[in-house]
Amino acid sequence: MTSGTIAPALSTTAVRPVEKDLLRFITCGSVDDGKSTLIGRLMLDAGAVYSDQIAALQVESEKHGTNGGEIDTALLLDGLEDERQQGITIDVAYRYFATEKRKFIIADTPGHEQFTRNMATGASTADLAILLVDATKGVLTQTKRHAFIVSLLGIKHVILAVNKMDLVAYDEATFDAIRSDFKRFASKLDITDVRFVPLSARHGDNVAEPSARMHWYEDGSLLHQLETIYVGSDQNLRDFRFPVQWVNRPDNVFRGFSGTIASGSVRVGEEIVVLPSGKRSRVRSIVTMDGTLDEAAAPRSVTLTLEDEIDVTRGDYLCRPGNQPHVGRTGEAMLVWMSETPLNQGRPLWFKNAAGRAVCEIESIRYEVDVNTLHRKQSDTLRLNAIARCSLSFHQPIAYDAYEKNRKTGAFILVDRITHETLAAGMFLDYGLSGDLAGSEPRFLPARRVQSPIDDSHRLQRYGHEPFTVLLTGLPASGKTTIAKHLEKRLFSRGAVGVLLDGESLRHGISKGLGFSKEERSENLRRGAEIAKLLNESGQFCIAAFCAPEEAMRQKFCEIVGRHRVVHVHLDASVAACRLRDTTGRYLAADNGEIDGFPGVTAEYETPATPDLTIVTEELIDLEAAAGKLIERLASGICSGGGSVAVAKS
Repeated sequence: MTSGTIAPALSTTAVRPVEKDLLRFITCGSVDDGKSTLIGRLMLDAGAVYSDQIAALQVESEKHGTNGGEIDTALLLDGLEDERQQGITIDVAYRYFATEKRKFIIADTPGHEQFTRNMATGASTADLAILLVDATKGVLTQTKRHAFIVSLLGIKHVILAVNKMDLVAYDEATFDAIRSDFKRFASKLDITDVRFVPLSARHGDNVAEPSARMHWYEDGSLLHQLETIYVGSDQNLRDFRFPVQWVNRPDNVFRGFSGTIASGSVRVGEEIVVLPSGKRSRVRSIVTMDGTLDEAAAPRSVTLTLEDEIDVTRGDYLCRPGNQPHVGRTGEAMLVWMSETPLNQGRPLWFKNAAGRAVCEIESIRYEVDVNTLHRKQSDTLRLNAIARCSLSFHQPIAYDAYEKNRKTGAFILVDRITHETLAAGMFLDYGLSGDLAGSEPRFLPARRVQSPIDDSHRLQRYGHEPFTVLLTGLPASGKTTIAKHLEKRLFSRGAVGVLLDGESLRHGISKGLGFSKEERSENLRRGAEIAKLLNESGQFCIAAFCAPEEAMRQKFCEIVGRHRVVHVHLDASVAACRLRDTTGRYLAADNGEIDGFPGVTAEYETPATPDLTIVTEELIDLEAAAGKLIERLASGICSGGGSVAVAKS
């Protein structure tokens, strides 16, 4: 550099590279659909293969002669000699590559039915699944089996890649027929995002670049889909779960608890509870290899120290007092049987999850699932690749979440205590009263609505009034339940037939196990709406008293029940007034940080913009006046949607 030349800023100021997000995905499908060829082609066309690897690949392709003298991209992933000789995938092959937009970890899984267990292993940590279909064969039984397992393992994003389009002359009608066939099957599964890409892995059509041979397809290449699909919302950032892997005692002063945060985040000073013991303390410090932190989130590995000397051992869970997993000695789970040795019911097995292990038995097989039809069938045992719902019992209390809510703490494996063979992979189902499912019908099974033989006009003649729902909302202790009970008495005295539905009462039964987070409050209200809808459909009224702090939740309630049947009543009272009449101590607990997300204190309460009726309950509630206003409103027959719910009897 000559004198007086100014050096570029890049030479004096270090520029931190932009951190790319990571996408984990699997390839699966029936045997010989071209999974390894596709991933090899994807890596090759994305520029993720070095020149010396390409040269070696040419030699291997000539040696094995599997692609007519052309480069066989499948050999990039088929690492076992048996795989190369047979031209199939046996083991799960993991590969890493990156583009300018994203980093990727790929699991190439086997297509053979006997290796379905390997496919389940590869899918357990994936965010997305590429499900391959041979365009000349269409959707096969193994395709459906893999799609079902993908759904079972909680993968919400699926790309159906219709491969070998070159063998059907890139025919659009063939692609459309396969897409329609898979859509019919996938509609029964719990997969929220299904996309379709026609391609030829051998020739590179629609793999990394759009194909000129399929101008009728305009949704971009497979690589474009992988680079742009959003999976950030799939992560559980709400539920703090910390399975203790090791009690760290380097000296007689320091005592910490080491592990990887499974979900959520934790801050210094936060109160935590230890499960299954139930003992409480607060986080004193968060220690890492890089020093102490004020806050840490999943999936970071940390050591937590607590303010109190309480008993914590390997296998315990640390979580927040107001947001805990289920703790019990029984559980319901879906199992994928991975052993060639059939199940022996009642035999003690090792149960292993993110925290540790325990002894358990499979008490019963509720049903086995036919993966081709998704129908249930009775079974006395489980054989290789069987998928079934089972009841488990444990020799000690264990903590777990439903897999649908938390993949990290809802997954487990069962291991033979003598041979140490992995027998099954399991996913806990939702829990409810006495350990049974709150909703026992699996989401992947189709359901039909049963129509009543009784006409609405006959119900009106019998009851003397049209069906309606009064939705009472407001801050905790604003008077919802008090007014609801008085209104029920008034309506009953007029001869009306119906039910009072209180949000708190639901938590003693149908919503037992739900907490008070935003999502769980929404779910409690949704269940209430479904009950109100059934009551209205049977000609009865429903008085629904719920806090419902969010406008979106209230609108959802009206949509489920039917806007023409709902009268939304807002009870207007300040937080100060509600505090004074609170007899449960919940406001004080929220002030002390014992309750997270409490409306009006630690969470926002959104005042309804356009309720049908507002009753001010700031002062002492005049029950007769409040009920009178509601009766008058009902008699006028005006609801949110403009329908009539006039109470005819007097």
